[in-house]
Amino acid sequence: MKLKNQTFIITGASRGIGEALALELARAGANLVIGARNQTALEFVRDEVRNLGVRCEAVAGSAAHSTVAEALVAQALQIGNFVGFIHNAGVLNAGPLAYELIEPQYDEIMESNVKGGYQLARFAYPHLIRQPGSVAVFLGSGVAERNIPGMGIYAIAKAAEEHLSRQLAVEAPEVTCFTYRPGIVETEMQRQLREAEGGGGQTLRPLFRGYKAQGRVLTPEQSARALVRILEGNPRKFHGQIAAHNDA
Repeated sequence: MKLKNQTFIITGASRGIGEALALELARAGANLVIGARNQTALEFVRDEVRNLGVRCEAVAGSAAHSTVAEALVAQALQIGNFVGFIHNAGVLNAGPLAYELIEPQYDEIMESNVKGGYQLARFAYPHLIRQPGSVAVFLGSGVAERNIPGMGIYAIAKAAEEHLSRQLAVEAPEVTCFTYRPGIVETEMQRQLREAEGGGGQTLRPLFRGYKAQGRVLTPEQSARALVRILEGNPRKFHGQIAAHNDA
């Protein structure tokens, strides 16, 4: 897939994998529209991207809100050559068991992962289905297939998000749509898991501290680079499926 002079939307781009993806795509010559809830951090990343010589606009807010998702797409269309999005935004809220999680935390998880992906697709797909070679990527997780105390609602959200990706692949085959599982990546989520409290803390803390001690944790840059390599290659072979960082 050609990346140079093409425009992509990335959500959750103010830090971690999202920030790394923005910089990797910019180095490949892509123009970007980036979104996140933290406006100050988002604008810092926007300036980093612009310093690499490509166009970049920032839209602060949650993509789960229709006005934000619509604005992300409008900015991408204004730049031109809008060919796809990467829905990376997500909230974990690690530690509490499923029945311990308070309602605002539940809503935050489901909105950022699932509703954000739905809203982005809702506004982007009418344009992407008319754009040859377009792509939609949803960040998934292996936990979608596991039951680990203390991250159950996140796992449910990721399972739903991965199903959304497959559903879009069936309903709009013109757009290459797949899930990317980034691996175990050193982000704020990993810190939450290593320091988790609540009913799941006794399971999560040793599990994720063990991953770090074993050297199994990737940097955001390593995971982002793998996804960019997949996009630069033949992403169509993953249509309706799951790609992992080691598939690059």
